[in-house]
Amino acid sequence: MKKISIAALMSLGLLIAMPSQAQAEEPLSDGEVRRLAEDRVTLRHGPIDNLKMPPMTMVFRVSESAHLEGLEVGDAVQFRAQEQNGNYVVTEIQKALKD
Repeated sequence: MKKISIAALMSLGLLIAMPSQAQAEEPLSDGEVRRLAEDRVTLRHGPIDNLKMPPMTMVFRVSESAHLEGLEVGDAVQFRAQEQNGNYVVTEIQKALKD
């Protein structure tokens, strides 16, 4: 019985860990910084596939204020966002590479 219980718990742990790995593999979305605040950023963005969101301008919370260091209004960016507790949160953001 113990072997089955341990195996079942290990499987459950793997299933719980999988969404974060899938989220990390989501492609980055394109956007432009419209406004910056300490813990929020307003982005004009293209489609965000993982959130099934069309292009628009909206305010996102940021998971860490350090993500916004070095960004300025008008910067083209690539970012990753998730829904967390009913809020849209930018978990990764970087200046877009210039062509």
